[in-house]
Amino acid sequence: MHIPSRGTGHAPASPATAAPARRALLRAGLTGAAALGAGLALDASPASAVTAASRHRPSTPAQAMRALEAGNLRWRTYRERHPDETPAVRQALTTSQHPFAVILSCVDSRVPPELVFDQGLGDLLTVRSAGEVLDEAVLGSVAYGVLELAIPLVMVLGHQSCGAVRAAVEAEQSGKRLPAHIQYLADEITPAIDHTKAGDARTDATVDANIRRVRSRLAAEPDLAAQVASGRLAVVGARYELTTQRVHPVS
Repeated sequence: MHIPSRGTGHAPASPATAAPARRALLRAGLTGAAALGAGLALDASPASAVTAASRHRPSTPAQAMRALEAGNLRWRTYRERHPDETPAVRQALTTSQHPFAVILSCVDSRVPPELVFDQGLGDLLTVRSAGEVLDEAVLGSVAYGVLELAIPLVMVLGHQSCGAVRAAVEAEQSGKRLPAHIQYLADEITPAIDHTKAGDARTDATVDANIRRVRSRLAAEPDLAAQVASGRLAVVGARYELTTQRVHPVS
């Protein structure tokens, strides 16, 4: 017998029928959760991981450059794909990595290489220091990418309005020492200062000169130079423009 409930027009289930109903609902929920879990497990299975990992990766300097150029075009035209973020890719990357380019860039928060080149997990080995300054840790990190991971391209990426470069230029002009370890950065950038220019033009020209200097120093490292001579590696310089989001070569 059903007793109408107040204001609803529906009868409440009796304790005898409510328990089975709750159990049925619980079983349905568990079944749905199991199906969802199975779907996630399937997406992250070794088979799908292999499929994601086995897609074509740039293996030559020219292929790597084309991939970066295409990614930067997507970035600056607001057509980003945000690749290599799927569960399958994440699972594949738990056992190995195969990045196709080393990007040595500034620490500037406006120039994140993965975004600037529209790349994803496992695509780039990024090394960042203010003004792309080289020290043993930076050199070792770049060498690791080339010698241990067989990366075919190293890009030194400077950028418009670099604060580290500006600080070095202004410190040289004023003769004042910068605080703490920032002076070390200025000392490393100072040899690249372009004294043929003045004012903002000097800072801007020094950004390019610093890129060239760092690129030349990397290319002259014996282990890297041997890779360049064999054609397995290219070391290039490039610059990112904050105003246009374009990356262009600095030769």
